[in-house]
Formats: sequence, structure tokens, C-alpha cells
Amino acid sequence: MSKSILLIGSNGQVGKELQQILPSSGNVISVARPTVDLAQPDTLCSIIRSNQPQIIINAAAYTAVDKAESEPELATAINATAPLILAQESQKLGAFLIHISTDYVFDGNGYRPYQETDATNPLSVYGKTKLAGEEAIRETCAHHLILRTAWVYGNFGKSNFVKTMLRLGAERQEIRVVADQIGSPTWAQDIAAVIAQIIPLLTPEISGNYHYTNSGVASWYDFAVAIFEEAQQLGFPLKVERIVPITTAEYPTPASRPAYSVLACGKISAILGTYPPHWRQRLRQMLTDLKIGHED
Repeated sequence: MSKSILLIGSNGQVGKELQQILPSSGNVISVARPTVDLAQPDTLCSIIRSNQPQIIINAAAYTAVDKAESEPELATAINATAPLILAQESQKLGAFLIHISTDYVFDGNGYRPYQETDATNPLSVYGKTKLAGEEAIRETCAHHLILRTAWVYGNFGKSNFVKTMLRLGAERQEIRVVADQIGSPTWAQDIAAVIAQIIPLLTPEISGNYHYTNSGVASWYDFAVAIFEEAQQLGFPLKVERIVPITTAEYPTPASRPAYSVLACGKISAILGTYPPHWRQRLRQMLTDLKIGHED
């Protein structure tokens, strides 16, 4: 029997991928702005109450990490208050809430991949508001799955690292990229696929926190080098000749970022019976899709 699924944030990088992959998992109602505004609680409540879903997926968030430092109230409304409302409504319905969170809940002072049980210590307004959203869900909704991910890029949307590098690489001969922040680049399509895979397995027993990224580790500099190597092979128009590694201190930003935010993915891999594919392999596939015109 197919499930009734409410997808919130269907216009985002992960949301658009979910829109394409979820119909096989059930009856999907997709909503995004302006139909629903996470900063306006009433719109959330009315959408949920009118549709009575069995599963709610929250793929929406305030993700402008630096801008959040000057807009803490808006970031809080979207990343903390809205998840609380979703959790309250899910609990009333007996629905399962799937919520996407972030590596920014950690401070990045670690030296090994972060487990789901490791202590959180966000450095930025964005990280703090996302952690507040997680805590609200855990405290309010019995049946929930919080999926932390990191370094997300995708075929949809304009503002992700891969598309930014492709644009700069077509304009400039030299690009400077931070080399002392370490993580795991993750394709939005793989996040959507994992959510689709886990929906048939949802039971109260698997409620909790999970980590999912593509496997492998890179700095932003490593990631940029790989983007240009793969893009060059695929025939993207590029002028770039030099990628220069720099330190975080040489590229100051309003928000502090975790220096090391590799996430351990063993817990979700054990449930799914598969390990995440390597980031370089998935980058190649994303760029291939982009090249043959699978962009919005």
C-alpha cells in the first residue's frame, strides 16, 4: 500500500531530486514557496492538516550560511521554529518526519569522522539554528529521522560549489580555493535516493539521527581541482589555468565553518545494506548529466 508523502521544499537542490524519485514510493504532495513559507507557521499547519500525510519530508532550510549571521531571526524561524511546528503536527497525526540537517552542527575540531552520537558545538548562526531544529524534532516527535549531510551540490539551482567553479573557470585564468577545510562532497541526487530507499523501511525502531554523505574525503581545493579535471575531459568551456590553495584565514567570511566535518555513514549503511558511492565518481556523473542538458 502506497504512503501519503508531503514533501516540503520541493524547489531546492535535494527537493527537486526528491520530486523526481519519490513518486515510486507513494502519493507525493510537493510544496514550496510561495505555497508554503517556513517563516509563516500558519501556512505550514494548514498544508499538513489539509493533506494528512503519513510521511513528511522537510527538504527546506535557510542555507545562506554567511547571510544568516546578519539575519538570525529569519534563520531561526526557518531552521528552528518551522521544524518544531512540523514535529508537533507530525506527532498529532502519527506521521513519520524526515528532516535534512547539516555537518555545521559540529565545530570541526575533530580528527576522525563524526558519529551520530558525538557532541555538537556549532560555530555559526546557521549551525546553531539547524541544531535547534534537530533538538525540537527529537523532543517533540516520536517517529523521526534526522539526516545530516554535507557539502551538497546538484544539477538543479545555481548557487552550489560545482556550478560556481564552472562559472569562474570559464571567466578566469586563476582561482583561489580554501585548502584547510575538509569534508565529503555529496551529490543531491544521492541524498534523494537514500531517502527514497529508507521510506519502505521506516519503523519506530529506526527513529533517530543518521549521517549520509558520499564516501571519500577532500578539501575545497581538492574538490575544485577534481571539478576542473572532470569538466575539461567532458569539454566544458574553461579558461582556468591555475587553482591556488589558500587558508581559511586568507578568505575571511562572516560565518565560521568547521575545519573538519567528515561524517561517519556506517549507521545508515548498515540499515540500507549499501555503502555510499565515492564523491569523485558521483561528481563525474553529475557533470556528465549537466553536459547533456539535464539542468533546470
